[in-house]
Amino acid sequence: MRSALVGPIVLTIGVTISSGYQPGKANGLPSEGNRKSAARKDRKLHGTLLELRVMEREAIIGAFETSADVKCTFIRTHAEMVIEVGQLLIRTFREGRKVLLFGNGGSATDASHIAAEFVGRYKRDREPLPAMALATDMAVLTCIANDYDYTDIFSRQILAHGRKNDVAVAISTSGNSLNVIRAVEAARERGLFTVAWTGATGGKLGDLVEYAFRVPSTVTARIQECHITLGHVLCEFVEERLFGEQI
Repeated sequence: MRSALVGPIVLTIGVTISSGYQPGKANGLPSEGNRKSAARKDRKLHGTLLELRVMEREAIIGAFETSADVKCTFIRTHAEMVIEVGQLLIRTFREGRKVLLFGNGGSATDASHIAAEFVGRYKRDREPLPAMALATDMAVLTCIANDYDYTDIFSRQILAHGRKNDVAVAISTSGNSLNVIRAVEAARERGLFTVAWTGATGGKLGDLVEYAFRVPSTVTARIQECHITLGHVLCEFVEERLFGEQI
């Protein structure tokens, strides 16, 4: 009984293997020529991917280098103004006045960022400094935009909160944001000191303020990167001179 069962099984397996084995064809294995062709294609693809990786790496390094170059060029021409505005901010805080910052989009978040550094802290544990970003109150923004006009969202807040000798910091990469321009006009009417952070041309904004920081670039991202560095440097300048040793 056992041999009768084993025989057919062995026979069946043998037939199956024998009938299915045809080198390079029915068994699915590529021929020698096909294998060489596939290897050449793989090497070419690998080389292309390596070239792309090198190009990507160089592009990324280039973006950082460009950003650094823009900042270095900027500060060489604006270092004295940074000191002047830093001293203005110190007087403002010492006399119990405040700083109002505003802008749209990324500039709005830059305004919030720097206001937070003053109200919270930059490096030192110290007394909070009065600074306010004007793009953070959703109810106020939508109320003014709905009941009046979007171009009034900052100017009405300047009229509400601004007092003579406060400081208004207007941030606009183009220098032509109408709501920012209107806010600066309102600030001037109220007797605030006016400061602008803008791009290479300064737009209309650059000619309206007392202190115009013009970043030497027309690329929005590079301008904003310089703006936030400027904000950090001013925070450090003020904080160290009000609460710590000279830097």
